[in-house]
Amino acid sequence: MQPGQLSETWQMDRSRWYLLLIIVFLLGGAWTLLSRVSTAETTNGAPPPSPREGFSAPDFTLELLGGGEMSLSELRGQAVMINLWASWCPPCRAEMPAIERVYQDLKDEGLVVLAVNTTFQDSEAAAVEFVAEFGLTFPVLLDRTGAVSNRYQLRGLPSTYFVDREGVIRAVVVGGPMSEGLIRSKVQELLQEAP
Repeated sequence: MQPGQLSETWQMDRSRWYLLLIIVFLLGGAWTLLSRVSTAETTNGAPPPSPREGFSAPDFTLELLGGGEMSLSELRGQAVMINLWASWCPPCRAEMPAIERVYQDLKDEGLVVLAVNTTFQDSEAAAVEFVAEFGLTFPVLLDRTGAVSNRYQLRGLPSTYFVDREGVIRAVVVGGPMSEGLIRSKVQELLQEAP
């Protein structure tokens, strides 16, 4: 091969590489356009609810520990504290007695506590033992499939959502343990709002 032929072959190969790259980009773009799913197809046209302060709390219906079921929407008009927890979670164990004390003190004023056990990463038997150990008297719900945890975009345990009488999230606390003073102040803010 002559020196001039090497340069010419390289240039032809370079042109072929550019052509190949262009074809790959065009095919990739076409695939992206053809395989996309619109928001309307996944959410029936409505934006998904956001589990953040100032937004409506996503509704859910879960089975209760011990039987029956409960929906968040049934509690409209009441101040609701939603606490996602697991029996193996040390901060959950540390804050649960404070939640129970606040509940006992303020349930007659309209406080509802929903303790949502992340059963998909725990077990129902462990939840039963936990409830007995701490003498919990508020409703304990079982998130067996993780649907509620996904809907609330669970980032850590425990996660607590303080929901006002209109169903709007007023405060979110991820992690813990929360002090009794913090829990009490967040709940009293909810209870002081006019029904």
